[in-house]
Amino acid sequence: MSATATPLAVVTGASTGIGFELARICAAEGYDLLIAADEPQIEEAAAELRRAGGNVEAIETDLASVEGVDALLACLGGRRVDALLANAGRGLGHGFLDQDFATARRVVDTNITGTLYLIQKIGQDMRARDAGRILVTGSIAGFIPGAFQAVYNGTKAFLNSFALALRNELKDTKVSVTVLMPGPTETEFFRRADMLDTDVGQAGKDDPADVARTGFDAMMKGEADAASGWKNKIQSAVANITPQAILAQHHRKMAEPGSGQD
Repeated sequence: MSATATPLAVVTGASTGIGFELARICAAEGYDLLIAADEPQIEEAAAELRRAGGNVEAIETDLASVEGVDALLACLGGRRVDALLANAGRGLGHGFLDQDFATARRVVDTNITGTLYLIQKIGQDMRARDAGRILVTGSIAGFIPGAFQAVYNGTKAFLNSFALALRNELKDTKVSVTVLMPGPTETEFFRRADMLDTDVGQAGKDDPADVARTGFDAMMKGEADAASGWKNKIQSAVANITPQAILAQHHRKMAEPGSGQD
C-alpha cells in the first residue's frame, strides 16, 4: 500500500447519533469510510456523507452476530484499516426480570460479542503491521449499577474494562486503544430502549457531535479514555468513591419506568 494512500476508517453503529457524527468527522479529517449498522438507515447516512465529499461504503449487517461481522470484514477485502471506531450498541430499559430474554441477549451480543469479534479481527492486522487506532464506545453508565437498565450498564462496564485492558496488552506497540465514555446523549437510544417515560429519558442530553469530537480527538492523541463534558467527568469521579448501593438507588430514580411522568 502506498504511503500516500488515503487512510481508511471503519465505523459501526454509524446510521445515527454518535456513530454518524464519528463518521462525519472521519470524512472531514480525510479518511475513506466503511460504515455499518443493522438497519437500512445506514444507506441514508452514507448518502449524506457522500454529499459532503466523503468516499463512503456502507453495509447493513447484523453486528450482533459473528456472521454479520464477517460480512463487514468481507467488504474490506483485505484492505488496511487505519482506524476502527467500534460504536455499535443497543440499550434496554425496564426491570431485568420483566424483559424478554432474547431482547436482552441481543443487547449483550451487539454490545459485547460482535464488538469483541470485530476488534479482534481488525486488531490482529493492526498489531501485525504495528500501526492503527481503535476507539471503543463505552459509557459513564459502566461505572454505575444500572437499576432498570441492568443489562446495558453491565455491557458498558465490560467494554470500559476491556478497552483499557487491551490498551495495556498493546502498550509496546504502535496500536492505540481509547475508550469513549459518554453520558446521556441526544440520540435514538432512549426511544429504542423504551425509556422515554423515565427521568433520564426526558432530561437534557449532550450533543452527539460534541461527544463524537471528544472521542475522535482522544483517539488521535492516543489517550486512554475520554468522558465528554464536565458533568460526565465529575460523575465518573464521584462514582469511584460512592457506595454501589447508593449508585444503584440513584440510577433507579432516573431509569425506573414512569419516573419521568408528573
